[in-house]
Amino acid sequence: MRLVKKYRRTTLITVGCLSVLLGLGLSRKVNIQPAIWWLVFAPLLAILRTKNLASLLLVIVLGLGVGLWRGSGFMQKANDLKALSGYKVTIQATATTDSIYGNKAQIEFTANRVQLLQGGSFQNYNKPLAGNFKISGFGEKMVYRGDIVQVSGKLYPMRGSNQARIAYAQLQKVGVSTNWINKLTRNFNAGMQNALPEPLASFGLGLLIGQRSTLPTDILTALTTVGLVHIVAVSGYNLTILVRATQRVKLRSKYQRLVISLVLIGLFVLITGFSASIVRAAFVSILSLWAWFYGRHIKPILLILFAAAVTGLVNPFYVWGDLGWYLSFLAFFGVLVIAPLIAARLFKGRPKMLTMVLIETLSAEIMTLPLIMMTFGKLSLVALLANVIVVPMVPFAMLLGAIAAAAGTWLTPLAGWFAWPAKILLTYMLDIVRLLSQLPHAAINGSISVVQMLILYALVLFLVLVVSIHIRRKNHKLPAVSILGISK
Repeated sequence: MRLVKKYRRTTLITVGCLSVLLGLGLSRKVNIQPAIWWLVFAPLLAILRTKNLASLLLVIVLGLGVGLWRGSGFMQKANDLKALSGYKVTIQATATTDSIYGNKAQIEFTANRVQLLQGGSFQNYNKPLAGNFKISGFGEKMVYRGDIVQVSGKLYPMRGSNQARIAYAQLQKVGVSTNWINKLTRNFNAGMQNALPEPLASFGLGLLIGQRSTLPTDILTALTTVGLVHIVAVSGYNLTILVRATQRVKLRSKYQRLVISLVLIGLFVLITGFSASIVRAAFVSILSLWAWFYGRHIKPILLILFAAAVTGLVNPFYVWGDLGWYLSFLAFFGVLVIAPLIAARLFKGRPKMLTMVLIETLSAEIMTLPLIMMTFGKLSLVALLANVIVVPMVPFAMLLGAIAAAAGTWLTPLAGWFAWPAKILLTYMLDIVRLLSQLPHAAINGSISVVQMLILYALVLFLVLVVSIHIRRKNHKLPAVSILGISK
């Protein structure tokens, strides 16, 4: 008698997440609306308990349906923005970043929670508009995160992390933020400026909270040239450092370490302002903490796909064109999947910390390089060397920078004494960046097409599969690599 093949629960969840992402992608071309016939699938959910081929097919259909339904709803919101393209509009929005001075003395900031007050061909105003807006204009000297601003100007849709832009706008604050977190962040920034000279203060803020809007253009260019711009972009690495530091503190129980880690993650997300990249990193970090606390092992592929599906459902704009969303999950794949394979292939036991940092950096570079080359047409030849030299110093720079900022905030007369270690280390790091960026052919043009990019990723996945099968046949144990670096 032939036995019916059963699938593991993790396999069904993995396939379901892939189906959701595929549905979100297809929703750009296929539009479906929720209808009563979807209730037909409700009794079929009982099939999932059998975990057979019928369950697998049901998971695929449901995943595609959920992705198409959610994406279709957001496509309507995207069409609203297209309908307003080129029109002069008046909107009310909440600033998500502190403003900076940009071109032609305009102040620039990003905003969300947008309400259309006037403009376009819509009959009913006070209509909510989806997505993040990039705003620049005149009329206010400064706009802080959390302020409510009325903006009048021509609207144009964008692609990427911001869905629309209004430039040369007339700005008027109609509400001022009283949030204590926003005040704390501004005081912290001022403290860093009091304690350290420029550009060290801006570099320190970039390392700590991902604020790179105040970084001089030449330094930002140098960081990009040597492949280190990620250290001044708030990401999972910042959370990794915080949680690893918590794990090194001697506490009585795992529960205490869990609580402190969660509090640090929550505070960090609040201070950095719920940017898309840090929310993704926080979600993955919390899942990893949950698995560690309960002694569970989450397969890296499942962790990555689950986080991608959830964040994609929350905001389908990520799937439709947010480069940062793709780069973050490609880097996760490199660190969580490729790095353990390389370590297991080259070493018998777990490599030393510096060696593992090198392997993880190389793995992340492998996964992000094709997309970067296709998008920017640049290839950094010194990126690996720069990451190996500079990245291990980032945790110490963050600690010393935080001390300097705290002294600049609460001990202003003594700030210089507390800040000199941070000044020495940050100067050393910037000198290395400048030196490497000035090397001949530090970065070369290396543009590739979309087809070539897909071929490269297919080749990488094929090699991953081959090496994985070889390691399993040799009964080699993969070293446990956690994005948080927590011991099991």
